[in-house]
Amino acid sequence: MREESVGQVFIQFLWLGCISFGGPAAHIGYFQRAFVQRLGWLTQAEFARLLALCQLLPGPASSQLGFAIGRHRAGLGGALSAFLGFTLPSFLLLLAAAIGIGIGQLGSNLLLDAALHGLKLLALIVVADAVLTMSRQFCATGMTQGIMVVTAAALWWQPGLLTQLLMLAGAALICARSQCGAGSRPASAELPSAASSQPHWPTLLLFGILFIGLPLLGSPLGQLVADFYRAGSLVFGGGHVVLPLLQESVGHTLNEQQFLTGYSLAQLVPGPMFTLATYLGAQLQPEMPLIGALLATMALFVPGFLLLWAVGPCWQQWLARPRLAGAVTGINAAVVGLLLAALYQPVWQSAVLAPTDLALAAIGFYLLRVLKLPVPAIAALLVMAAILLA
Repeated sequence: MREESVGQVFIQFLWLGCISFGGPAAHIGYFQRAFVQRLGWLTQAEFARLLALCQLLPGPASSQLGFAIGRHRAGLGGALSAFLGFTLPSFLLLLAAAIGIGIGQLGSNLLLDAALHGLKLLALIVVADAVLTMSRQFCATGMTQGIMVVTAAALWWQPGLLTQLLMLAGAALICARSQCGAGSRPASAELPSAASSQPHWPTLLLFGILFIGLPLLGSPLGQLVADFYRAGSLVFGGGHVVLPLLQESVGHTLNEQQFLTGYSLAQLVPGPMFTLATYLGAQLQPEMPLIGALLATMALFVPGFLLLWAVGPCWQQWLARPRLAGAVTGINAAVVGLLLAALYQPVWQSAVLAPTDLALAAIGFYLLRVLKLPVPAIAALLVMAAILLA
């Protein structure tokens, strides 16, 4: 690996952290286009393998995927750089909101509101492109195409975490029993021969020690870290699901209005929704908001990263087993269905508010897909168009 790789990882993820609106589904689309199609840091098979693992583990799936891509590119330094770059913009914005700087005026700034709307249209284009590209790669058979369609239909009909988990589990079970994809093994081709068949036990031990030991700390800061660490260890499904867990953990200290304000702001800014912890941590420690925000944010993200680091090496060897390879094929098809469902809600519904929005999205999709215009150029065009039409 080249020494400059860590810096490259940081720059790429910092840019994505500034423009990645639309939630976890949109983030997957941004990552796929940036690191598979544009930069070639991973093959489509490697991307699929990492994506399937992140879907199975608790924690912030899109941030875990970024962490895994950074590790693949530049080891531990790359993993940490990916997390820092992708999280820093939303962390700073939500910290500023918590201490009353700037972002509280977003709702009354028409130009900024129009610019944000242009970036939401960009998210719509990127997710649509990801659905098209990934469906061709991961849904090549009648069974996987059926899984994609049924998953999307189920989530349109009954959105929510339970439906998502049921569809992922059902797809994994069906494809594991039929071992579909096990022959070609699209997600597990190119397995390194040196990969371990055992998890990294010291990392798993550290995860367990922190889970059990942090609640024993008596200080207010120790309790804050313990509450957010427990939530990050137990949450499946991303930022939307972590809210009730955090409300249960620290609800005795913060009122409902503070939670809802933080939740709304986390959806307004780009990057991972888990930076909701930034706002809440600063609110919980008003005398030292920066310390509270840092501790809460790190505590919420760290459990998922520890599990990913521990399981990542052996995951490659586990995929050599036909049933597990088949299960991953089903999970990948279901993930494409999740993206297809998210393309409508929340991405389409938040971006397409008028016929002009649909026209801009269609033009942007043509520029991206056919003319191969870079995403930054399309972002600039959409932002300018949204401002002019505001």
